[in-house]
Parts: sequence; C-alpha cells; structure tokens
Amino acid sequence: MSVRRLAAENLQPATFAFSKDNLPWVETQIAKYPVGRQASAVIPLLWQAQKQNAYWLPRVAIEHVADLLNMPYMRVLEVATFYTMFNLEPVGKYFIQLCGTTPCRLRGAGDIVKVCETRIGAQNQITADGNFSWLEVECLGACCNAPMVQINDDYYEDLTPENFNMLLDNLAEGNPVKTGPQNGRKSSEPENDVKTLSDGNLFDGSAIGAWKKNFEERRQKSEGAKAAIVAAANIAGAAAAKQTQATSPSAQVSRAPVATPTATNQVKPVEADKPSSLNGDAGKK
Repeated sequence: MSVRRLAAENLQPATFAFSKDNLPWVETQIAKYPVGRQASAVIPLLWQAQKQNAYWLPRVAIEHVADLLNMPYMRVLEVATFYTMFNLEPVGKYFIQLCGTTPCRLRGAGDIVKVCETRIGAQNQITADGNFSWLEVECLGACCNAPMVQINDDYYEDLTPENFNMLLDNLAEGNPVKTGPQNGRKSSEPENDVKTLSDGNLFDGSAIGAWKKNFEERRQKSEGAKAAIVAAANIAGAAAAKQTQATSPSAQVSRAPVATPTATNQVKPVEADKPSSLNGDAGKK
C-alpha cells in the first residue's frame, strides 16, 4: 500500500467551511447518530467536503470536519489518508480513475491508458485547461463491462479508444454524455446474442407485485398437494391397521366362544396334602 500524504503547502487553501447549501445536509448526517457518537459521520462529511472543494481534500477541510465532530485532527487525518476514495491533491474537473487490474487489462485497458497518456499526460498531471487528470486504480467492480473508468461519481464501461476519445471530447465541450456502457448494450447483458431477460416485462417495472402473487399461488398449490398426500397416507394407514387387526391370532382368539362351566365339566379343587407327623408316625395305622 502506498504512503499517502497531503498536498504541498503551496497548494493548500487558507480556509474551508461548508457552503450554505451543504450545511443543512451536514447537520442531517450528524443528527443520525446519538450524542457522543457523532464521529461515525466522519466519512460522509469528508466526502461532501471533497465534492465541494473540486474533488480533493485540503488540510483545512479535514480540520473543519474534525471540529464539527469534536474529534482530534489526527483521527480524521488517519481516515482521510487511509481511504483512496479521498484525493489529497488537486485533480482535474473530470478526474478519471482507470481500472488496471486483470479483467480490464485482458479486455483492452492498455489501449485506454495510451489515450490518457496521449491526451492528458502522466498520472496525477492536470491538463492546462484544468479539465482532466487521471490515475490507474485497483478493481472498480465492473469486470463484466471491461475495460472501464470512473469519472468523478460515474462509471463509463465497454470502452474502446474510439468511444473513449469521443467521451473525452464531449466532456471537454460540455456536452451531455451517457454513463454506463458505451457500446450500446444495456447494463451487463450479453454483448452479442441475447438469450436472457428478453421479456421486457421482467425488468421494466410493469410486473411489480406479480412475482409475489405467483409465489403465493405456487405455495398454495404445493401445500394442497402435501395435504392430499398426507390424507391419502392416513387413509391407507387406517386400512392397513384394520387388516392387521382382522388377521392377527389374538383377534381370532378373542372372537372364539368361551365355554360356560357346567355340572359335568366342573373341575373339583385339589385338596392339599396333609402335613406329615413330626415324629415320623404318619404311616402308622
């Protein structure tokens, strides 16, 4: 990770304060956090300060944010120097961050770098009219639309030397430009033969809520089918239980007629043997 330092003293402005337009926004951000936790607003406040100051953070802006949040200057400086989203030196009106990682390189980022070097110059160099500066950065997360750049807050994707030069021309002349893919495709859809999302109703907003209704109908149908299966299983189980009960030996015994005692078939009780004499004379007559 590179060491990040503040701009030279001769580039630092003397003062900084949030504008009347930005101050209500700043107060709203701070109010989101409980008393004593206002430091949590440090990143959004630094970001707004950078946007107000031509997309770079001078020392006085960092200190102003620290004063608003009642934080030590060093704590806010640590945040500003850690995150590369904060520019610590002046940049052009249109600050180009060019993705130079593997997917973009494989898709032609080297040609976009050549355009930047030809039209703008070396990295971090601002053009004489103040319009452009550029910097190669790590992955910006738009690999499927490589190669791409971020200019200020917007992404410009599917670049070629031709459409990138045209983009820079339009920005320099103040003409409106289209963000996103520059080759005509929509978002990240397949570049040539589109076989997915061909039904516009899926993504044009006209079917909002339809998916919920569809899922509910499918859920009810599924629950009905499950209930029918359970009911059928219960019926089959009951029938099987009856069949088992009808064919079991115990059931047959329980249904056999029980004989009623009569005078002829009554069994006389057996008398217990009399105890023998203790002196052994039980056998005497």
